[in-house]
Amino acid sequence: MQIGMIGLGRMGASMVMRLLKGGHESIIHDHAPEAMERLVALGALGTSSLPAFVARLQRPRVVWLMVPAAAVDALLANLAPLLQKGDIVIDGGNSYYHDDLRRATALSTAGIEFVDVGTSGGIAGLERGYCLMIGGTAAAVAHLAPLFVTLAPGAGAAVATPGRQAGGSADQGWLHCGPHGAGHFVKMVHNGIEYGVMAAYAEGLNILRHANAGAQASAINAETTPLRHPEHYRYEMNLADIAELWRRGSVIGSWLLDLTAAALTTDPALGSYTGRLSDSGEGRWTVQAAIDEAVPAPVLSAALYARFDSRNHADFANRVQSAMRHAFGGHLEQPAKPTPAQAKT
Repeated sequence: MQIGMIGLGRMGASMVMRLLKGGHESIIHDHAPEAMERLVALGALGTSSLPAFVARLQRPRVVWLMVPAAAVDALLANLAPLLQKGDIVIDGGNSYYHDDLRRATALSTAGIEFVDVGTSGGIAGLERGYCLMIGGTAAAVAHLAPLFVTLAPGAGAAVATPGRQAGGSADQGWLHCGPHGAGHFVKMVHNGIEYGVMAAYAEGLNILRHANAGAQASAINAETTPLRHPEHYRYEMNLADIAELWRRGSVIGSWLLDLTAAALTTDPALGSYTGRLSDSGEGRWTVQAAIDEAVPAPVLSAALYARFDSRNHADFANRVQSAMRHAFGGHLEQPAKPTPAQAKT
């Protein structure tokens, strides 16, 4: 099957490689010519402009966008006038599902199909395959099925669920979740869960890292509550070994734990990271959906706020509290204690 791919970043380029391996003809375009060079060497056809890109595609054209959510509208403004009735545009990035509904309506006036595909798999997707969460019309999804089959991990990626009748596309790693926006809605919640799982691992490992608190010199002053039973906290934990242990037979085993174990093996103190966590939107949108639906989501909300805190967005709020404590009780701020990683630098 022929496909056009716009956006050859970390995931877009790997997806093209997987499609080429699967025998699909790939027409590619990116604002950076160097992004196309390696893929052209593998058999993709590079194009220097959007008109040239569209001209190379056979009707009904299939155009897959793998660009940042904030860039989709500007790209569609230039791309849509070049397309024709029956063509299909796929947004495989992390767009907000509200935008999918708007874009699908706008494109439908020209008879252009719109399909939203929440894509999970990261940079390992080239070898592992991609989990695809899809929204759009049944006809459009059926037409695109050969692409989804190639990109998805396949049934062998997981042990069959006991009692489940095999054969559905979900068992292959892709699913038509519903009409326009449904794919990105499912991916939105998927990423919200991801925030929570990552935060749980991080907090648990941090507790283990500080399990030697009783062996550390502690401040003695009126501002700091003492550790009442230092003898209970004299453990020197090897986090790399514990993460490796948990990968074997533990109920909290996962790919995220696999990646964590690898990181701790390479750099036990994780000194090459600052811990500043970005959020690309899905966590916020998940929490907003929970509010709209009146569904409690305290874990996902806390994980999102932890990311804000990692970027020092609580700095002023903390200073407000320091000012109040000083004003009502004369409490003085205590100097920050450097972390073990900071102490080594």
